Amino acid sequence: MDQTLKSKLFWITLFSIAMGFLEGAVVVYLRELYYPNGFQFPLKAMSTNVSMTEIIREISTIIMLLSIGFIASKKRNERFAWFIYSFAIWDIFYYVFLYLVLRWPDSLLTWDVLFLIPVMWIGPVVAPIILSILMIILSLLILYYENKYENVLISKRQWGLILAGSLIAIISFCEDFYEYILLKIPNSTWLTVLSSGNIFKLAKKYIPNNFNWWLYLTGVNLILLGIVLFFFQNKTKN
Repeated sequence: MDQTLKSKLFWITLFSIAMGFLEGAVVVYLRELYYPNGFQFPLKAMSTNVSMTEIIREISTIIMLLSIGFIASKKRNERFAWFIYSFAIWDIFYYVFLYLVLRWPDSLLTWDVLFLIPVMWIGPVVAPIILSILMIILSLLILYYENKYENVLISKRQWGLILAGSLIAIISFCEDFYEYILLKIPNSTWLTVLSSGNIFKLAKKYIPNNFNWWLYLTGVNLILLGIVLFFFQNKTKN
């Protein structure tokens, strides 16, 4: 492996771990304020200022991780690889630090709020960790082959599998909350859910009921297939 690539890998890994701690620290503070007896559903009421700050913080986090990719490389594939690598390391160490500080989650099947945009993403902790592991594998393969060859190609079929799998996984995170909203706002659509002024009030009464493992694992397997095809395509390259 090229020495420059090793150096980038070290510093971006270190940055992502530190970022995971900062993200975890914010959650520690919030739980100290809102969940002194331990985090559980339904969510506690937060002021509009705090809720909006959380949403902007999540957007800022994605911008920071995207910036890593643009700073680290001028190549499109490598930028994508550094983005998903830093995202995955950050996500895994976020849970590592929460466990070290709060002894939470109790298990890998503990429910968590994963994201807030455009609606709440809910799922067991193990679900985003599995996706993060896949992101690390894919990113390292891209970086390795980009370092070995010139202009590594990720085929349309491989991109299609990875993107379709990612979308299906995201839907699995949103499905239970969306079904809950449908019970409260009959005949609603994603658009009416997002535009509803009551969505945050309803979220404060929501308790996760079911995670669609079959849908999630379908997404995971599509992503994995895309990674495997990319690996064998480049492994046999002269």
